Amino acid sequence: MEEEYSGGVEKKFLYVNRRVPHGTVYALESLETVLIGAAFDQDVSMLFIDDGVYQLKKEQNPDSIDFKNFAKAFRALEMYDVEKLFVEQESLSERGLTESDLLVDVEVISREQTKALIDQQDVVLSF
Repeated sequence: MEEEYSGGVEKKFLYVNRRVPHGTVYALESLETVLIGAAFDQDVSMLFIDDGVYQLKKEQNPDSIDFKNFAKAFRALEMYDVEKLFVEQESLSERGLTESDLLVDVEVISREQTKALIDQQDVVLSF
C-alpha cells in the first residue's frame, strides 16, 4: 500500500552509487540529487556497490587531486530523513573494506538482497 503525501502518491526512490568518490562528478551529483528527492518527501534509499563503497570510506583526502572532500556530507543525510543506506557486502570485501571503515551507519546486505532491494523500488537511479 502506498502512502499519500500532499503532492500525490509517495514513490520509493533508490539511488545506486557505483563509482569512486573523486575524479568525476557522479558521486557529488548523486548526493545532491538524493537531497533534492528527500526535500520532496519521497521515500529515499541509497545503495553503495562496486567502487561506490569508497564514497563512504573514512579519512578520505582528495586535496592532492584538487577535489573537495564532500564525504562528511553523508553524515547530514539523517537530517533530511535519508536513513536507508545500504552497502553490498561483496563490494566491501572485494575492496578490502569492512563496515568499520565507513563513516556513517549502514545496513550491509548481500548481493542477493541487493537484487531484492532494487526490485522493491518504484524508481532506480544509477550514478
